[in-house]
Amino acid sequence: MNATHKTAIGWAVLAAALYALSSPFSKLLLQEVSATMMAALLYLGAGVGMSCLGLVQRRSGHPRQESRLTRRELPYTLGMVVLDMAAPILLMAGLTMTTPESASLLNNFEIVATSLIALLCFREVIGRRLWGAIGLITLSSLLLSLEGGASLRFSWGSALVLGACVCWGFENNCTRMMSSKDPLEIVVIKGFGSGGGALLIALLLGERLPPWGDLLAALLLGFVSYGLSIFFYVYAQRSLGAARTSAYYAVSPFIGAGLSLVIFRQAPGVFFLPALALMALGAYLAAVPSRQAEDAASLAPEPPQP
Repeated sequence: MNATHKTAIGWAVLAAALYALSSPFSKLLLQEVSATMMAALLYLGAGVGMSCLGLVQRRSGHPRQESRLTRRELPYTLGMVVLDMAAPILLMAGLTMTTPESASLLNNFEIVATSLIALLCFREVIGRRLWGAIGLITLSSLLLSLEGGASLRFSWGSALVLGACVCWGFENNCTRMMSSKDPLEIVVIKGFGSGGGALLIALLLGERLPPWGDLLAALLLGFVSYGLSIFFYVYAQRSLGAARTSAYYAVSPFIGAGLSLVIFRQAPGVFFLPALALMALGAYLAAVPSRQAEDAASLAPEPPQP
């Protein structure tokens, strides 16, 4: 495994840790902020925060070394914005109908969606380990989608979270096609494009801006858990590809689930622990490459630096 590959894994894990803050703290803010408005503020926070970061970089004299987006990437850019508009709306709606720890674990279904789309649309290779991971994560997601009690029934909140994962699976592959370009520019476009679209939808639905305290908290959460997370995620995709980056990103739901259990102090559902075990094994298979993959990575030439 070469140095560039190891660094990319570090970026992916850091992105995962930052995104893990999203589900539990969004659940808290959803007590005062409507679902669509919350989705809008998260992405707008990412756009505003990363724009300020770019301004600081320019004022400090750091030369711009990254490649700008061109007309060639326009279809992927539009797809990214639309999908990033839909996904957080579905996730926030799902969070209002299910527990945050279950929603956090269900986010790992994004690995399944990203990997299968990468295979079918972009011909990325999926090895036996990743196929095993896909099966285990899918089974775990099915368990988390069932509500316990006197009778088993399907959770519509879980279905909405899974829908968000499918949208992000497509979006990850769109972003992969632009990963050689300036990550900061990509995040700013995501933030203002997707956040602005979601804000328009929220206002058309009659939702109102929350009080200033909640608004600033949502924007700050968006900057950290969406803006900085996406920024590092794009860097990781340059070396790892969409499917493998998503696999290392699998640590995020476990951090989010742990935070949710600590913050809300609620006993998890009857299927949570079995699903957790299956999800952990699936995430391990996804994140740990086979010996052949490690050898190939170590022999691969390092990509040119931007």
